[in-house]
Amino acid sequence: MKSLLRFALAGLLLAGLCAGCGRKAAAPAAADGQKTFTVGFDADFPPYGFKDGNEYKGFDLDLARAVCAAKGWAFVPKPINWDAKDMELDSGSIDCIWNGFTMQGREDAYEWTPAYVDNSQVVLVAAGSAISAFADLAGKTVAVQTDTPVQKALQGEDEDNAAAGELGRTFKQLTVTATYNNAVMELESGAVDAVAMDIGVAKRKMADKPGAFKMLDEIVMTETYGIGFKKGNAELRDEVWAAYRALLTDGTVDKLAAEYGIDGVIE
Repeated sequence: MKSLLRFALAGLLLAGLCAGCGRKAAAPAAADGQKTFTVGFDADFPPYGFKDGNEYKGFDLDLARAVCAAKGWAFVPKPINWDAKDMELDSGSIDCIWNGFTMQGREDAYEWTPAYVDNSQVVLVAAGSAISAFADLAGKTVAVQTDTPVQKALQGEDEDNAAAGELGRTFKQLTVTATYNNAVMELESGAVDAVAMDIGVAKRKMADKPGAFKMLDEIVMTETYGIGFKKGNAELRDEVWAAYRALLTDGTVDKLAAEYGIDGVIE
C-alpha cells in the first residue's frame, strides 16, 4: 500500500511539472507602485508590431517601450484581435492602440495624438504578374485587412476617397482577411491577384522576400498614423505624446525608423 501511495504521489508531482511544459514564461511583474502602460497591437503587422521569437517588437512597440523607459513605467505589450480593439480599449484592458493606427475615418472615435507618420495605401502584386497599373485590376480579386480605412474606401464608404471607391467597383471581388499576413499568403498561393495595404508593410514584405513581389506606382489613398486613446483619456495621451516628442528630439525616433525601414516620420 505504501509503495502504491508513493507511486501515486510521484505521478502527481510529475504531472504537475509537465503541466508547465511548453508554457511561456510569465511577463515580469511591475514593481510595487509602478505604473503599467499596456499597448494594444496587431502581432501580424510588421514592421510596426510583430513577434520575433519569444519577443514582441516593431517600430511602434519599440517607441512605446522607450516612452515607458523614460517615464519609469512598466511596458506591457498586448496582442489583440483587431476586430476587438474598441472593446479592449473601452474595457480598460489596454491603455491605447499604438500599431500603425490610421486616423482617417476614425477622427472622432478616439483621443488622438497628433499624426507621427505619413502613410499611403498601395497595391502589392506578385513579381511575375501582368498587373502593372490600376487599370489592370479590373476583373481581378483584391485582398485587404478587415476594419481598415482602405477596405472602407475601396467599398465606396469613404466620401473623401471617392476615387478609391471607383477603383474598387472595377474589381471582380474584394476579399477581406483577418491580417495582412493572411492576405499576402493568399497572394503567394494565387488565391488573390493583389493586396491593397500600407506602404510600410508592403515594403517590409518586399524586403523579406526579394524578387517575390512588386508594388504598383499609383497610390490608392494617403493617410496618417496616430496613437489612439479612449475618449476622455486626454491626460494620458498628452503625457505619452510629450515623452514621444522628447524621443523625437534626442534622435531615438529617427534611429528606430532607420532600423525598421519606416518612411514618412513627421517631425
